[in-house]
Amino acid sequence: MNATPLISKILVADDTEEIRQLLKVNLEFQGHSVVEAVNGRQALELMRAQSFDLVLLDIMMPEMNGYEVLEYLRTDANLSRVPVVVISAIQDLNSVVRCIELGAADYLPKPFKSTLLRARVDALLEQKRLRDREQAYLHMIEAEQAKSEQLLLNILPAPIAQRLKTGETVIADNCPDVTVMFTDLVDFTVWAGNASAVDVVNTLNDIFIVFDELVERYELEKIKTSGDSYMVVGGLTSSRPDHAEAMAELALAMKAASVDFHRRDGNPIDIRVGLHSGPVVAGVIGRKKFLYDLWGDTVNIASRMETLCLPGQIQVSPPVYERLQDRFMFQERGLIDVKGKGAMQTYLLVGRK
Repeated sequence: MNATPLISKILVADDTEEIRQLLKVNLEFQGHSVVEAVNGRQALELMRAQSFDLVLLDIMMPEMNGYEVLEYLRTDANLSRVPVVVISAIQDLNSVVRCIELGAADYLPKPFKSTLLRARVDALLEQKRLRDREQAYLHMIEAEQAKSEQLLLNILPAPIAQRLKTGETVIADNCPDVTVMFTDLVDFTVWAGNASAVDVVNTLNDIFIVFDELVERYELEKIKTSGDSYMVVGGLTSSRPDHAEAMAELALAMKAASVDFHRRDGNPIDIRVGLHSGPVVAGVIGRKKFLYDLWGDTVNIASRMETLCLPGQIQVSPPVYERLQDRFMFQERGLIDVKGKGAMQTYLLVGRK
């Protein structure tokens, strides 16, 4: 059983009605849909308003001739993809060459033979179908690549993702000066032990979406979440001398946003935030489920600043305080015992001066 032929939409542009009707009869007999234009200007108006699979174009027409139409089509990225067959009584070789140079796919002299017209039309329509199919596949591939790249960016900072794409197999960097932040939700683990899985996940999702938006606003890098802990770094993948200041702004914004955080049972949620500045080692570990992470004393101290922080407060280490004391307001927390470091003077970030 033969497949049903595809119906193509063809524009016939010719100022002679008899020629238009002759072409229309031939094309409709082949099963095509035909639209007529009496001059080049009308042809362009129709092409801008409708989609065509093929154009049959006369040269000598009023208002706008075939050459002018071809010149315009060549400058339009969308219309230039539509194949054009010039059908003209002008049989001069220079005219044929000029039309081909202007982008015409073929040139038939008048009077034309129906069998030759059919063969040329069928061949060009098949070529266009193949090109359209190829373009559709390319768009699908591009869409899938975009999804893959977005997934990669959800896992890794953009500069690190780019390095992996260019073929680096081992990514390990010594970063001499960054600011690390840890944030967690006060008493969240206790509540989560008695709440439903859906409530726990939805609550964390609501809060971390807000955090993600704030991190993006201040152009910092989210590293990971672990339970109800949220880790951010500044100054890691770009030269940014104000990373401590940007992190302080982020911490204050998170604290302000936390006023609206509530568990599913309606009770409010407090956050604790800890900041520390210093050197870290950063790199990608794993092959299939890889992870970008940070290591070093700076990470450990930032974590201690958070775990030893008072509920609803932002606790910072001396290096952060020294960088920011001229631009932000602090309260002395006093000495606290930091595991592995002993007694350390810490400060609570209150706001910007």
